[in-house]
Amino acid sequence: MGVAPADAERSRRIFGLETEYGVQHWNPGARPLSAEEVVRYLFRPVVEWGRSSNVFVRNGSRLYLDVGSHPEYATAECSTLEELIASDAAGDLILQDLIAQAEDHMAADGIGGRIYLYRNNADSSGSSYGSHENYLLRRRTEYRRLTEALVPFLVSRQILVGAGRVVPAGTWPEGSGTAHFAFSQRADFVQDGVSSSTTRSRPIINTRDEPHADASEYRRLHVIVGDTSLSEHTHLLRFGATDLLLRMIEAGFPLGDRVVAQPTRAVRQISHDLTGTARIALREGDASALELQEHYLGRARAFVDREGAHHERVEEILELWGAVLEAVRSQDFTPIEDRIDWAIKRRVLEDYRARHDLAWDSPRVAQLDLAFHDITEGRGLFRILRERGTVRRLLPEDAARDAVGAAPPTTRARVRADFIARARERGMDYAVDWTTLKLTDHPLHAISAKDPFETSSAAVDRLFERVGAAG
Repeated sequence: MGVAPADAERSRRIFGLETEYGVQHWNPGARPLSAEEVVRYLFRPVVEWGRSSNVFVRNGSRLYLDVGSHPEYATAECSTLEELIASDAAGDLILQDLIAQAEDHMAADGIGGRIYLYRNNADSSGSSYGSHENYLLRRRTEYRRLTEALVPFLVSRQILVGAGRVVPAGTWPEGSGTAHFAFSQRADFVQDGVSSSTTRSRPIINTRDEPHADASEYRRLHVIVGDTSLSEHTHLLRFGATDLLLRMIEAGFPLGDRVVAQPTRAVRQISHDLTGTARIALREGDASALELQEHYLGRARAFVDREGAHHERVEEILELWGAVLEAVRSQDFTPIEDRIDWAIKRRVLEDYRARHDLAWDSPRVAQLDLAFHDITEGRGLFRILRERGTVRRLLPEDAARDAVGAAPPTTRARVRADFIARARERGMDYAVDWTTLKLTDHPLHAISAKDPFETSSAAVDRLFERVGAAG
C-alpha cells in the first residue's frame, strides 16, 4: 500500500543511526596493540586526507573516534528505511577498507597480526558501547508525553530486535545466576529511563535537544537503548515499528495508559526471559513483554487500517512483527532464524553447544558469540551465514557498495556530499557539519543547511561559481 502524492511530504521522516565498533588486535607470539594504538593505524588515512579523526565522508555520513577508542560511523540523513539500511552497511565497508590499509601499515612497521572490528555492544571487560537511533520530530509534538508513551514500547522491543548475548554467570538476577542466553546486549548497561546524558547515565531515551535542523520547527528523538543490528530485516523491524509508534503518538492515536514503574529493572527482566512472560511492574498493574508488544502491534494494525500505510514496507513490518511475537509465544524460533539477530545467533550457538557438549559459560561459546559480530567479509560469522544464504537479505547485494560513494538522494546529505566532492576536486580545504558548509579560505561565505529535506542548494552553486571566477 503506497503513499498518495499529496500526502508524500507529510509522511516523510528523517532517520539516522550511529554505530560504535569494538576493536581488538590479535597477534599470537607478540604483544597485541592496545585499542588506542590500533585506532591510530586505522584512522591514519582519514587524518591524512581529512586532517582530523572526525570527518564527513563522500556519502554525507560522519566517521570519527568516540570515547574509549571506539570507531563510530553515523549515517547520513535518510528518509526511507532502504536508504538507512544501505547507508549503515556502507559504514562497514568503509571500515573494512581502513582495516586493510591499517594492516598494511602495521606490517611495514614490523607489526604482525590482524585487526578485528565488531558490531556489538559489550566487551569481556564489562564495558558497553552504543547503537543510537535518531528520529526527526516536529517541534509541536509534546515531548514529555511522547517519551512516556515510548518507554514501555522500547523496554519490551528487545524481544523483537535484540542482538542476543551470552550472559556471564553472576549477572542476573541481581548479581547472581548461571550463564545463559539473553535477548539484549545493551539491557544490562541501562541506568535510567529518560536523561540528558549518554555516558555518565545510559538512559533509554536521551533528551539532549540537538535537532541538527531548524530548532523552531524540529527536534530529534535520540534512542540509545537499542542493540547493534546485523540483519537487514532486524533493521527494518527496529526502525519501522518505532516509526509507527511515533506516527501514532504524533497523530494522537490512542495507545492506552501503560507506564513502566521501574524502566531499568524492567529492561533487564525482559532481556533475561526468552519466554517473554516475565511480569514487569506498571504504574497500574503489571504486564509481560509479549503482552505489551501484542498490544502495540494491535494498535499499529488499527492505525494503518485507519490512516493508510506511510511507505511501501509497512505491511512487511507488521508481518515480521507478528511473526516474531508468535515465535516467542510458541517458543518455536525456526520461522525467524533467518531474519532476526537474536534468533539467528541463538540457533548457531545452540547447535555448536550441542555438537561439542558445552555449557553456556564455555570460553569457546563466548568466542563464537564474539565472532558472530566480526564485520570482515569471509571471517565474521554472521557475514559467512549471509554469504551462504542462511540469512535472508532485504536489499540487493550491491546496495551497500553503491551507498559508499553516494549520499541518500532524498535528503540534505546529497547537498553535503556534493559540496565535499566539489571541494576535493578543486583541492580546497573545507569544513562541514550537519548544518553548515564552508570553504576554509572563504569563511564569510559559510552556507547554512538547516532543512534536512533539501536535496539541492543554489547557495552551493553560487559559492563555487564565485570561487571559480575569482581563481
